[in-house]
Amino acid sequence: MQAERPLWTPSREFIDQTPMKAFIAWCEQRFSKSFADYDAFHAWSVSQRADFWTAVWDHCGVIGEKGERALIHGDRMLEARFFPDATLNFAENLLRNTGSGDALIFRGEDKARSRMSFDELRALVSRLQQALKAAGIGKGDRVAAMMPNMPETIALMLAAASIGAIWSSCSPDFGEQGVLDRFGQIEPKLFIACDGYWYAGKLQDVSAKVQAVSKKLGVPVLIVPYAGDADALAASVGNGKSLSAFIAPFAEKPLEFVALPFSHPLYILFSSGTTGVPKCIVHSAGGTLLQHLKEHRFHCGLREGERLFYFTTCGWMMWNWLVSGLALGATLCLFDGSPFHPDGNVLFDYARDEKFAVFGTSAKYIDAVRKGGFTPASTHDLSSLRLMTSTGSPLSPEGFSFVYEGIKPDIQLASISGGTDIVSCFVLGNPLKPVWRGEIQGPGLGLAMDVWNDDGQPVRQEKGELVCTKAFPSMPVMFWNDPEGNKYKAAYFERFDNIWCHGDFAEWTEHGGIIIHGRSDATLNPGGVRIGTAEIYNQVEQMDEIAEAICIGQDWDDDVRVVLFVRLAKGRELTEDLVKAIKTKIRTGASPRHVPAKIIAVADIPRTKSGKIVELAVREVVHGRPVKNKEALANPEALDLYANLPELRN
Repeated sequence: MQAERPLWTPSREFIDQTPMKAFIAWCEQRFSKSFADYDAFHAWSVSQRADFWTAVWDHCGVIGEKGERALIHGDRMLEARFFPDATLNFAENLLRNTGSGDALIFRGEDKARSRMSFDELRALVSRLQQALKAAGIGKGDRVAAMMPNMPETIALMLAAASIGAIWSSCSPDFGEQGVLDRFGQIEPKLFIACDGYWYAGKLQDVSAKVQAVSKKLGVPVLIVPYAGDADALAASVGNGKSLSAFIAPFAEKPLEFVALPFSHPLYILFSSGTTGVPKCIVHSAGGTLLQHLKEHRFHCGLREGERLFYFTTCGWMMWNWLVSGLALGATLCLFDGSPFHPDGNVLFDYARDEKFAVFGTSAKYIDAVRKGGFTPASTHDLSSLRLMTSTGSPLSPEGFSFVYEGIKPDIQLASISGGTDIVSCFVLGNPLKPVWRGEIQGPGLGLAMDVWNDDGQPVRQEKGELVCTKAFPSMPVMFWNDPEGNKYKAAYFERFDNIWCHGDFAEWTEHGGIIIHGRSDATLNPGGVRIGTAEIYNQVEQMDEIAEAICIGQDWDDDVRVVLFVRLAKGRELTEDLVKAIKTKIRTGASPRHVPAKIIAVADIPRTKSGKIVELAVREVVHGRPVKNKEALANPEALDLYANLPELRN
């Protein structure tokens, strides 16, 4: 059942003050148009992509030479090129602000706090830029970093981008093989690592891992001080330097920015790698910048001087998304470590103290706060907070309700979805529209997103494949080591000709919103009926007895049967009565077809480093097939809990 009334409705006064409203009015005047509502504006942004993306460039004041043409070969997904004559520098656009105001605020659990002004950031980037050049790094060279989400990481990325180098990062909790599976493929010219980090109040020593990785990569190593001894670690690796030694010869001087083509590679991001070696997804400087400016400025309403926070590591694309907030003069609030140390209030303490305007996190975090009994609405002054965003996995309807009941009753909640593949969102928040329980507000401007059935026909209020029918600027430039483009084509274009098929199982709602029902490749097919795993999670995770769950389809008797694994709340047991209660909850809340054939208690659920549960890996283990890349997991040992289970033999 849909909620009868929205959870939040923007007031007329709120709407009139949004950058989205101002942008629509600006486009109406510039292009002699009149848009009846957002949907009409969105339709124009898709049908007139050259005009729309030119408007984003101009309205947001992109620094660079735009050139004459905004789009060529626009009707062909793989050949389309946006701003083919343009030149710009990504770092120049992010470093446009000066002054003593906060650019970066950092908290590393309760162990570290720091602030860096715009001038201090520019000064550090200047010295790093000179040091990178002196180290022989230039246009097209890869710089790979295994770093916490701290100010130095952002400064290093900006220095690399300023000279046309390509940045790639992961978090320091990756295992040795996980780091090598990523960085080994892209052959970096420099490897950057921290000297240790904090998690849950404990010092995590990375020295052995740094030594092993640096030896196998065989490149110079830069050690950034955080939680250990940078000089000692640098001395222990071949060709190593600490950050202080690296920049010591260089004083601050005016920044230099290499003008580069719009499509010049900026980032290499990696697929999760749970079904094989991670794919190396290359994103362009221009596409990333334009798409992020659009999302931050219009969809999030971000203004100069506001505090933007996302709870993310450097191994998740939300870090890349967060960093772009600098291009609008926002202050970035960085956090590294456990969001539950010393307790579940730590991020809300940070939000209160620094007056976040935008608080970004994962659906799993919101659910954990809810189940932990925390109610920041009654304990914290969050008056500055106007927008909360959630991604990583579908946010349950109960998660939506909890944000309004337990965090802030008058906030805009934007569930967002897109991913590493596009370093941004297909569907996200819209400050002009209401928030309905369990629904993402709608598609992003300039994106021809739709939901298609298996026959390639658009469907409404029916589940299908999330597709994008026209090219957009933040499509990957290529996959690394994929000269013919075969891996790239196979990833997105095999299902429908000349149509991006994203791999999400989605549905348009009666309100024009979107529900994501999980990944298409994890969709269950009992009796030939497609069922999204998120529909089952939405039911069972409401139950106090269930901490979390993971659901797969098991090949059985020439069909597929639904198997649900549950991690129980502390002190609970999976009794016959609880099994019956779970089945009843699913039957009444979803449908009889969703009811699992088997429900099994497990002690742990495997997940990626960014917190996503890995249904495909569990499915492989249940069927006795090897999981190709356990290094992608935060807790690979959990997979052993699913092997050779007697309950699945009958």
